[in-house]
Formats: sequence, structure tokens, C-alpha cells
Amino acid sequence: MLIRSRLLRLLCALVLAVLAMAAGWVLRPAAPVPARAVVHAAAAPVAVDVTRLHKVAQGDLPMPAGAAAAHASSLLVMPPGGPSALTVFWFSGERESGPGVQIAASQWDRSMQAWSAPRIVANRHVLGAQLGHGVRRLGNPVAWMDADGRIHLFVVATGWGGWAASRILHLRQSSHSLNLDALEFSPVRVLPLSWLWNTSHLVRNTPLPLADGGMVLPVHFELGWKYPVALRFDAQGDFQGMVRMSARKHLLQPTLLAQSPDHWIGLLRDESANGKVGAVATDDGGQHWRDLPDLALDNPDASVGGMALGAGQMVLAHNSSPGSRARLDLSHSSDGVHWSLLATLASGAPMDEFSYPSMAWADNSLWISYTVDRQRLAWQRFAPGGSP
Repeated sequence: MLIRSRLLRLLCALVLAVLAMAAGWVLRPAAPVPARAVVHAAAAPVAVDVTRLHKVAQGDLPMPAGAAAAHASSLLVMPPGGPSALTVFWFSGERESGPGVQIAASQWDRSMQAWSAPRIVANRHVLGAQLGHGVRRLGNPVAWMDADGRIHLFVVATGWGGWAASRILHLRQSSHSLNLDALEFSPVRVLPLSWLWNTSHLVRNTPLPLADGGMVLPVHFELGWKYPVALRFDAQGDFQGMVRMSARKHLLQPTLLAQSPDHWIGLLRDESANGKVGAVATDDGGQHWRDLPDLALDNPDASVGGMALGAGQMVLAHNSSPGSRARLDLSHSSDGVHWSLLATLASGAPMDEFSYPSMAWADNSLWISYTVDRQRLAWQRFAPGGSP
């Protein structure tokens, strides 16, 4: 019976892949962003000379008891003046894709200057019961806070098949408190991204905030082809529509950087052999996108994470060793095209892995979290001018 079930899932996945590759119309966005939804990007969180950033602290994030694996962290800035500067979410369990994987979280305590003990905030059994259908595995969480101060989590979830059969599950804070010990989430919906059971879309990187309090969530399609998609949400977190960002078929996991209110760039993971960091751009606030030449930065099929910290002040965390994730660098740029090394975040032997960086600006510092060997998470803090 188990073998028959696995064969059936494999057959379904193969049929979907053939459909996806043979009929491009299957992959078209289901709900384009309406013209009235065009909104400027919000101002950068700070204006800082990124060349003056230097490391002031680092360490490991605390792991849940008994967890052998951890991956795909997402940093969320908390309201100013509160007890916590940041909340970090990630998936943790026995292994990636394991049935015991859950979404964990920890908060940076401003008074203690330390991360809190981790707490599980979502698991597949509870979510499946709330949704009314099975959830087989959980993956990448991405966090965002809406205009009403509620946290939203966007989580990769599958019911069958591999990651290519994933759907993006939208969760919203259901508790009244932002404190980790009371933080609870409930499902809003599976995002309606395609008629094919809303499958084959995955989320990874931080949303781009908009001036109206909404945001653009960068995601990607993954079934045979891989390409980036921008999702638009209003200030309360209601889905408004989607736009494909590239005509290419091997780019995924976009990170968005606003160079001006209307001009944004997206930098992307490249799954092709000898790939470079891919690039796309929009000049009309995300309504239309165009492909740009690849950056000169090597990309060994690995996620990148970036931020814009004022006009002409961009930073990017990325793997830089061809064919390996054994080195993670922090680079800076004034135009989004030409990048220079600012610092090496981590490096090791060829089989080591430092990957999936996430960034946030809080308490006058740039914070970066990332995966170490798929077993734990590390963090670093950079401050300008020597003041932590």
C-alpha cells in the first residue's frame, strides 16, 4: 500500500510537470495587479553609509530541544520601544521535508541583549485541522507586520509531492500580544496563485514595504520552469494580485531592493550551471518588470538576501564560491549593478554550508541571520560608525 501511494504521488507530479512544460498558458498569473494598486515603495528604514558598517556582535540562535535541523530564517522588525527588537522565524525538525518539521521563533530581548528560548508557533497537524485538509510538510516561513500591528506569516506547505507541488499558506496573528510566549497564528487562506490547486509557488525572501502600508511579497514558481513572481498585498494583508517578474526559466527566490519610489530591482538565485546572480527591474512600482544582465557575482544555485538603506546604499548577502555554499559574503552597491565586498560573513571547507541569509534593520544596526550546515542558525550584527 505504501509503495502504491508513493507511485501515485510520483505519477501525479510527472503529469503536472509535463502539463507545465508543454502548455505555457497553465503558468500565467491568475490575478494581475490592477492599475489602481500601483503604489510607491516606502522610504528606506534609515539613511546610512553602508561602507561604514562593521560587525559588533555575532552568535548562534537557540534551537528547539531535540531539533537536528534548522533552515530558512526570516527576520521581522518589531515596534520601537517594545521589549523585543526582532523576531526570527525558521523551520526546524529532524531534517528538511521531515514530517516533524515545525515553524519555530525567537525574539531579541533589548534588556537582556540576547535571543529568547525558541517556541514552536506552527505545525502541520494543527494547520491541517484548521484548514480541513492534510498538510504533509512545512518549509520556508516569511514574516511581515501589517498597518494594524499584526504579524503575518507566509509558509511553504505541501500536501503531496515534493517542493514543486508546494502552496503558500497565509497565516495571521490571532493573539493580542506580540510577546513570543503568547504569539499564536491562524490560517487566512492558501494564496490563490493558479487554477492548478494553487500549487508550485514558494516563498523565501522579505517583503518590500509600500508607502500605503501594504507590501510586495517576492515568490517564485517552480514546476519544470522556475521564475519569479511579485504578489501585492494591501495594508491589512489582503491579497491584491500578482505579476510575473522575468521571462527566463531558471531564476528563483527574488529579493527586492527599492532604488527609488518607482524603480526597484530584484536579485535572484540562478539554478543554471555556472550561474551568476540574476537581475530584474521595474520602473513603475511593480506593474511591469524587465530582465537585466546578470551581475558579475557568482551564484552557486543559492538564495541571496538584500536591503536598500537609503539612496544608493544597498547591501546583499550572497554565496560567492562557484559550486559551493562554503562562503557567505556581504557586498555593497550604489547602483545595484556593480558590487564590492564589504565583509565575509562566514567561510569554511568546500562541504560546509552557510546559506539562506535574511536581513533587517533594527536598533540602529543591520542584522543578518543565516543557516549553518542545515543544523543550526547563526546571526551577525553590523553598526555604523562604531556604535552598537
